[in-house]
Amino acid sequence: MPSATPQNGEQVDAERLGRLLGDPGLAWLVDRARQRMARGRPLTGPLTLSHPDESQRRAAESLLGRVPRAGRSLTVRLDTVDAILRRSGVSPDGLGVAVVALTGPVTLHAATRDKEERAWEEAYAPLGTLDAELADWAERIRRDGLVRRLARTPEAAGPLVDAAVRALRSLPVSPPMSRATFAARNLAGAHALDEGTPLAALVLSGLRSVTGFPDGAGAEWRREAWASAGLLRDDVSSTVLSLNLRGTPSLDWMADTGEPAVLTLRSLTRHTPVPVVTTTGTVHVCENPAVLSAAADTFGRACPPMVCLQGQPSAAALTLLRGLSAQGAGLLYHGDFDWGGVRIATALRRSVPWRPWRYTAAHYRAAAARVTEVPDLTGAPAATPWDPALAVALAERGVRVEEEVVLDDLLSDLERQAH
Repeated sequence: MPSATPQNGEQVDAERLGRLLGDPGLAWLVDRARQRMARGRPLTGPLTLSHPDESQRRAAESLLGRVPRAGRSLTVRLDTVDAILRRSGVSPDGLGVAVVALTGPVTLHAATRDKEERAWEEAYAPLGTLDAELADWAERIRRDGLVRRLARTPEAAGPLVDAAVRALRSLPVSPPMSRATFAARNLAGAHALDEGTPLAALVLSGLRSVTGFPDGAGAEWRREAWASAGLLRDDVSSTVLSLNLRGTPSLDWMADTGEPAVLTLRSLTRHTPVPVVTTTGTVHVCENPAVLSAAADTFGRACPPMVCLQGQPSAAALTLLRGLSAQGAGLLYHGDFDWGGVRIATALRRSVPWRPWRYTAAHYRAAAARVTEVPDLTGAPAATPWDPALAVALAERGVRVEEEVVLDDLLSDLERQAH
């Protein structure tokens, strides 16, 4: 690494140098000279100190052999100091050698930057082992400085990135488990992914690229984002709302009364098998509880089996729907006609196959045409892979149509299948 250090033949009279340039009143002068050397600039020209105190004026007078010019500032020319050191024999090779003798080797800033950038590249190296689906995320965090903000130094960033990569390569998990259990098995300990830790922030950023979980904020959003990759705070907080599913005594009892049931992730993954469907072989899935509640009110025990996501699909919802799909049930999905709604539908589609239930461009245009005073669409547009024309229609009409607006149409479909 380049540095300004005395070389062979460069001699200084340390005792005299200490008396001449080591005075505390000249510390500002030595420090600024050192800064110039670190930047690779020549030790020439004036240095000016604003509002010097008496000790600084006396030290400059002793160094220069004359009283500095009066005023509110003190100016000393580096050329003059260099000449004094050479002429006196205190430092025959000049001011630069004297500064190094007083303060130690001076590392050039450019070399420091190069070394630091190499260290950062080494810290980022584990990102290169990630699968292609995380390549864009890896490039983004390099570019936006997330790791640098979380770790501050490359020395701290290396272990952080390595741990994040190990975690992300193990996600998503199925069946879901608590974050503490996952951390204990894959990282430094059960608390490695605790809320507020740099590692939790970095892993949460990356897992959203795996699961496609949308942007958001707040504790509830973070909890659901973790759950989208199968990592839970616990196994009872994640729930899903259902109607007329059967397979356990409690579910059979609820279905016999036609009342909605709330299933926890624990009930779906511990001692209870995934509920079976009725003989219809089809499950209607909706986004909002109002739809399922209205179906229960209208048809009761005769209603076809239903599942309600209640927004972003929870771990419990995904576990239930995956189980139903694996048993051969066909899933029909409807959600809000807005950008948030189609993102929810897309997130669900990544986990389980479904067919649209009145959730196409044609249905949106028909609904938007017959209602008045509907709110405008907000948020960023999103793709609708099950029907690309839907995204086009949403952008063209620019209004949102919530599930409750088309509730009569949905209930009409359910009535045809009621038994």
